[in-house]
Amino acid sequence: MGNINWAEVKLKVSSFVRNNQDEVLGALGKILQVIIIIVLCLVVIRFGTVAIKRFFNKQRQSKYRFDEKRLDTLSTLCVSIIKYVLYFIALIMILDNVFGISPTTIITAAGVGGLAVGFGAQSLVKDVITGFFILLEDQFSVGDIITVNDMSGTVEEMGLRITKIRHYTGDLHIIPNGEITKVTNHTRGNKAAIVDVSVAYEENLDKVINVLKKVSEAAAKDIASIVEGPMVQGVINLGYSGVVIRLFTKTVAGEQWAVERELRKRVKEAFDREGIEIPYNKVTIVPPRGETK
Repeated sequence: MGNINWAEVKLKVSSFVRNNQDEVLGALGKILQVIIIIVLCLVVIRFGTVAIKRFFNKQRQSKYRFDEKRLDTLSTLCVSIIKYVLYFIALIMILDNVFGISPTTIITAAGVGGLAVGFGAQSLVKDVITGFFILLEDQFSVGDIITVNDMSGTVEEMGLRITKIRHYTGDLHIIPNGEITKVTNHTRGNKAAIVDVSVAYEENLDKVINVLKKVSEAAAKDIASIVEGPMVQGVINLGYSGVVIRLFTKTVAGEQWAVERELRKRVKEAFDREGIEIPYNKVTIVPPRGETK
């Protein structure tokens, strides 16, 4: 490939610009208009987002008590609405000012092609309507732990079209609102913490239950997230290798798993102190008859 003659290229470009000066200036003007509209749109979105966040932060400091998660959800949704509206306005301005397509023409074209567009936009409309009713009915809020379509996690963001759920492994599930048909909210109301303890059949059950009651009383005083209990419900099963006794506790939402872990730890420590055996699989080797160890 030969060397490029930049002088010749420059000459051709200059000649093209001189011969098509009006077209070149017109194209540059349109490009500049598009850039200005996009920049203005992004600036307004930025300022609008800041204003919305400041407004909801003031509501948090208000003398009236508002639900924190509800405020986070409304803040996210308002930002989402601002973005969609401004993107639409920017698109209309670009089509009108740059390409000369008036809003009336767009509406007319939309009417003619409405049927075709309608089929394509069905899922979008469904997502938006479902998102609106999720917010209106307060099914869940930002920060809630929920299960949707067999996917569980903490709600990170709610928008008009999608909901983002962060799984405990760190995976982010992005779910269109229209696909949310069944929701299990693990955060609303008090939750049950259930601990089943197995002890050997040889143990004195009255002694075991008394030890568990002492553990429960101490836990009720020490663990702030416990709302009610723990209560020793008694023997719930006669298992293959041991007797199963249940502890039942009500906790603050989201803390039930931590309470269960702490109760198991305390029960194990108490059983060790009292010499109570927790059954486990053992292997007993019986030597053949006539042999000695």
